[in-house]
Amino acid sequence: MLTAIIIDDEQMGRIALKQKLKDYCKDVNLLGEARNGEEGIQLIESLHPDIVFLDIEMPRMGGFDMLNRIPKKTFHLIFTTAYDQYAIKAIRYAAFDYLLKPIDIEELKEAVSKIKKENINDTEKKISALEQNLQSKSSLKKLAIHTLEGLLFFDMQDIIQLEASSNYTTIYFNSQPKLLASKTLKDFEELLPDDQFFRTHHSHIINLKYIKRYIKGDGGKIEMKNGRFADVSRRKKEEFLKLIGQ
Repeated sequence: MLTAIIIDDEQMGRIALKQKLKDYCKDVNLLGEARNGEEGIQLIESLHPDIVFLDIEMPRMGGFDMLNRIPKKTFHLIFTTAYDQYAIKAIRYAAFDYLLKPIDIEELKEAVSKIKKENINDTEKKISALEQNLQSKSSLKKLAIHTLEGLLFFDMQDIIQLEASSNYTTIYFNSQPKLLASKTLKDFEELLPDDQFFRTHHSHIINLKYIKRYIKGDGGKIEMKNGRFADVSRRKKEEFLKLIGQ
């Protein structure tokens, strides 16, 4: 049985989430709820929940500010929010789950299910990555990647190329060995910024700043600065050539 608390300044939001947890997440025991960040800190310190459902936008002390006030974060986090696309992107980059209000039942069940597989010791590292991304308003920098060795964190600018490997993805870096990530290439395509990364083929995503040259052909090939190649599909060729100004 997992224990949980809800921190949300909106009463109706707390009531709705509480009812959905009761009806659809029978293995979650709700210990309490808080109306603001100050009450949330007190609940966390007194009840030591396994999961904290945390609203991002709250008056006086928002969810992120509240986290900065907690020295030891020995709990799983699931964010709840009604808006703020930049914050949502930063949350995804740090490998946290978030629930958009009004909360969908299936998404709630999936988020709770994922929690059971996660290492609680990763919370501190994920929050650190999240804070770095939120501080950088121009671009998100840190990306959390699930690998066979666990959750690892990388600077996105260091990623050269991603290559599909069945239901996994091989990632090639500029300054460290390649690794196998336990997400599909499609997952990364949806996550990575399209002003920096481009899917050239069903098997390849490249970082545009690491292109060395384009080799003409039916679709063509791209040679990357690390010496590896990426195919360009025929349907992606025109879009790619426009992107690089050819």
